[in-house]
Amino acid sequence: MAEAPQAIFRHIMVPTDGSKPSVAAGRLAVRLAAVHRARITFVYVVDDTVVEELAGESGRMAKQIQHELEVTGQRYLNYLSRLATNANLTSNQVIRYGLPYGEIANLAREEEVDLIVIGQVGRHGPRRILIGSVTERVIEFAPCPVLVVK
Repeated sequence: MAEAPQAIFRHIMVPTDGSKPSVAAGRLAVRLAAVHRARITFVYVVDDTVVEELAGESGRMAKQIQHELEVTGQRYLNYLSRLATNANLTSNQVIRYGLPYGEIANLAREEEVDLIVIGQVGRHGPRRILIGSVTERVIEFAPCPVLVVK
C-alpha cells in the first residue's frame, strides 16, 4: 500500500503591517495552510527607524510610539489568528523589533519556515522609494520560498 504524500508546507509565515495586501496574504496563507495542514506564524515588526522618525517629528517619547505600534500590530495579529482558528489551524503570533525584512528573514530561519506569504506592497509614497520595498528585501534574504500576494 502506498504512503500518503507528505505536505509540501509544514510551517507558513505571514508578515503583516495591516495593509490590504498583507491581510490578503494572511487570508491566502490560511487557505494554503488548511490544504497542507500546516501551522502558521503571523509576525508584525515594529520598525525601529519608523519609531525614531515619528519620535523626532512629533516630539513624543520613542517608548510611547513603540508601545502604540505594538498595540496596533497586536490587533492585526489577533485578526489573522482568528482566521486561522476559524479554519481549525494552529497559529502563533510574534512581534519583533528592528528592520522588518531582516527580522522576517531571521525569524523564518529560526522557526524553520517552509514558505513566507507576504503582501506585495505595504508602504506607499516617498518612504517606500527611499528605503525600498520590504517585500523585495524579504525575497532577497529569505531562507525559503516567498509567495507574493497582490
